[in-house]
Amino acid sequence: MAEASSPSWTQRACAGRDLASFAEVPEAAEALVGLLLDIENTAVTRQTAEALTQVGTAAAMRLVALAVAEADDSQADWLQTGVHDALVDSDGGSDIATVCGRLARDPEEAVRRGAADISAWTDAKGR
Repeated sequence: MAEASSPSWTQRACAGRDLASFAEVPEAAEALVGLLLDIENTAVTRQTAEALTQVGTAAAMRLVALAVAEADDSQADWLQTGVHDALVDSDGGSDIATVCGRLARDPEEAVRRGAADISAWTDAKGR
Protein backbone atom coordinates (compact mmCIF):
# COMPACT_ATOMS: atom_id res chain seq x y z
CA MET A 1 0.00 0.00 0.00
CA ALA A 2 2.83 2.42 0.80
CA GLU A 3 4.22 2.08 -2.74
CA ALA A 4 0.94 3.42 -4.16
CA SER A 5 1.88 6.91 -2.95
CA SER A 6 5.59 6.68 -3.68
CA PRO A 7 7.27 9.54 -5.55
CA SER A 8 8.81 6.87 -7.79
CA TRP A 9 6.66 6.00 -10.82
CA THR A 10 8.20 2.52 -10.95
CA GLN A 11 7.14 1.83 -7.37
CA ARG A 12 3.63 3.15 -8.08
CA ALA A 13 3.37 0.93 -11.18
CA CYS A 14 4.54 -2.04 -9.12
CA ALA A 15 1.91 -1.21 -6.50
CA GLY A 16 -0.78 -1.22 -9.20
CA ARG A 17 0.28 -4.68 -10.35
CA ASP A 18 0.58 -5.99 -6.78
CA LEU A 19 -2.75 -4.58 -5.56
CA ALA A 20 -4.81 -5.63 -8.60
CA SER A 21 -5.79 -8.96 -7.09
CA PHE A 22 -7.14 -7.10 -4.03
CA ALA A 23 -9.57 -4.89 -5.96
CA GLU A 24 -12.47 -5.90 -3.71
CA VAL A 25 -10.69 -4.60 -0.58
CA PRO A 26 -11.82 -0.98 -0.01
CA GLU A 27 -8.37 0.38 0.91
CA ALA A 28 -6.77 -1.29 -2.11
CA ALA A 29 -9.62 -0.16 -4.37
CA GLU A 30 -9.10 3.46 -3.36
CA ALA A 31 -5.37 3.22 -4.01
CA LEU A 32 -5.96 1.48 -7.36
CA VAL A 33 -8.29 4.20 -8.64
CA GLY A 34 -5.63 6.75 -7.72
CA LEU A 35 -3.05 4.73 -9.65
CA LEU A 36 -5.35 4.38 -12.65
CA LEU A 37 -5.68 8.16 -12.72
CA ASP A 38 -2.00 8.86 -11.94
CA ILE A 39 -1.28 12.39 -13.13
CA GLU A 40 2.50 12.08 -13.05
CA ASN A 41 3.22 9.08 -15.26
CA THR A 42 1.16 7.33 -17.92
CA ALA A 43 3.04 4.05 -17.35
CA VAL A 44 1.39 3.79 -13.93
CA THR A 45 -2.04 4.22 -15.53
CA ARG A 46 -1.31 1.73 -18.30
CA GLN A 47 0.22 -0.98 -16.11
CA THR A 48 -2.46 -0.73 -13.43
CA ALA A 49 -5.23 -0.99 -16.06
CA GLU A 50 -3.48 -3.97 -17.61
CA ALA A 51 -3.11 -5.72 -14.24
CA LEU A 52 -6.74 -5.15 -13.28
CA THR A 53 -7.95 -6.36 -16.68
CA GLN A 54 -5.83 -9.48 -16.33
CA VAL A 55 -7.53 -10.13 -12.97
CA GLY A 56 -10.82 -9.59 -14.82
CA THR A 57 -13.19 -9.78 -11.84
CA ALA A 58 -16.22 -7.54 -11.50
CA ALA A 59 -14.45 -5.67 -8.67
CA ALA A 60 -11.34 -5.12 -10.78
CA MET A 61 -13.20 -4.02 -13.89
CA ARG A 62 -15.48 -1.77 -11.83
CA LEU A 63 -12.39 0.20 -10.79
CA VAL A 64 -11.23 0.50 -14.39
CA ALA A 65 -14.74 1.63 -15.39
CA LEU A 66 -14.76 4.28 -12.65
CA ALA A 67 -11.37 5.53 -13.81
CA VAL A 68 -12.50 5.63 -17.45
CA ALA A 69 -15.50 7.74 -16.48
CA GLU A 70 -13.28 10.22 -14.60
CA ALA A 71 -10.30 10.25 -16.97
CA ASP A 72 -9.26 13.06 -19.24
CA ASP A 73 -8.64 12.19 -22.90
CA SER A 74 -4.97 11.35 -22.38
CA GLN A 75 -5.64 9.16 -19.35
CA ALA A 76 -8.47 7.41 -21.22
CA ASP A 77 -6.08 6.60 -24.06
CA TRP A 78 -3.64 4.98 -21.63
CA LEU A 79 -6.41 3.14 -19.82
CA GLN A 80 -7.55 1.78 -23.18
CA THR A 81 -3.98 0.77 -24.02
CA GLY A 82 -3.67 -1.08 -20.70
CA VAL A 83 -6.93 -2.94 -21.29
CA HIS A 84 -5.84 -3.78 -24.83
CA ASP A 85 -2.42 -4.99 -23.62
CA ALA A 86 -4.11 -7.39 -21.21
CA LEU A 87 -6.39 -8.76 -23.90
CA VAL A 88 -3.96 -8.98 -26.81
CA ASP A 89 -2.36 -12.23 -25.66
CA SER A 90 -5.37 -13.77 -23.96
CA ASP A 91 -8.79 -15.11 -24.73
CA GLY A 92 -10.25 -12.98 -21.93
CA GLY A 93 -11.97 -10.48 -24.19
CA SER A 94 -15.30 -12.26 -24.04
CA ASP A 95 -14.98 -12.58 -20.25
CA ILE A 96 -14.29 -8.86 -19.93
CA ALA A 97 -17.24 -8.11 -22.22
CA THR A 98 -19.45 -10.28 -19.98
CA VAL A 99 -18.24 -8.52 -16.83
CA CYS A 100 -18.80 -5.12 -18.47
CA GLY A 101 -22.29 -6.25 -19.49
CA ARG A 102 -23.03 -6.84 -15.81
CA LEU A 103 -21.44 -3.52 -14.86
CA ALA A 104 -23.71 -1.80 -17.39
CA ARG A 105 -26.47 -2.39 -14.83
CA ASP A 106 -24.48 -0.99 -11.88
CA PRO A 107 -26.36 1.51 -9.72
CA GLU A 108 -23.58 4.07 -10.18
CA GLU A 109 -23.85 6.01 -13.45
CA ALA A 110 -20.09 6.52 -13.77
CA VAL A 111 -19.54 2.74 -13.63
CA ARG A 112 -22.17 2.17 -16.32
CA ARG A 113 -20.61 4.81 -18.55
CA GLY A 114 -17.07 3.49 -18.08
CA ALA A 115 -18.18 -0.11 -18.63
CA ALA A 116 -19.82 0.91 -21.91
CA ASP A 117 -16.53 2.45 -23.08
CA ILE A 118 -14.56 -0.67 -22.10
CA SER A 119 -17.11 -2.85 -23.92
CA ALA A 120 -16.61 -0.76 -27.04
CA TRP A 121 -12.84 -1.24 -26.71
CA THR A 122 -13.22 -5.02 -26.43
CA ASP A 123 -15.58 -5.03 -29.43
CA ALA A 124 -13.04 -3.06 -31.47
CA LYS A 125 -10.30 -5.53 -30.48
CA GLY A 126 -12.34 -8.38 -31.94
CA ARG A 127 -12.57 -6.76 -35.36
